[in-house]
Amino acid sequence: MDPITAAAPAALAGGLGGEAGRQAWQGLAALVRRPFGRAAAEGTEDGGAPQVGSGELEVAALAENPGDPVRAQALATALGVRAALDGEFRGQLEEWWQRAQAGSGGGNVHNSISGGTQNGPVLQGRDFSSLTFNMTRTTPPPTETDAVR
Repeated sequence: MDPITAAAPAALAGGLGGEAGRQAWQGLAALVRRPFGRAAAEGTEDGGAPQVGSGELEVAALAENPGDPVRAQALATALGVRAALDGEFRGQLEEWWQRAQAGSGGGNVHNSISGGTQNGPVLQGRDFSSLTFNMTRTTPPPTETDAVR
């Protein structure tokens, strides 16, 4: 599994990705709330309580302050540790991560404008629809070089 970087949960917690990001964040929070699998419970103490955190506290902390890189890293670390100890969780986390990456919009966007002055609206972004530009074309006023000719 590709490691989940701290930037990914932070972006989702901060609302990046719109509705897809919100759903991915909710999916992660629900996944983290699930109990540890049996394999992880075998290495427990105190009547079955896991020796490591589930990640719930880290999810809640990051939700409170999505811009905090320390909280984001703490969640990424908690997810990695739990995945290492609980094979069932690891499989579910991998599925979640694949869905989250697929729902992120399908790729990066690179916008570039070059070649001089643009005489009209320039719209940069991705996946636009139903746009209308109402423009009237005007002739620019004559310049001094036009008068000399």
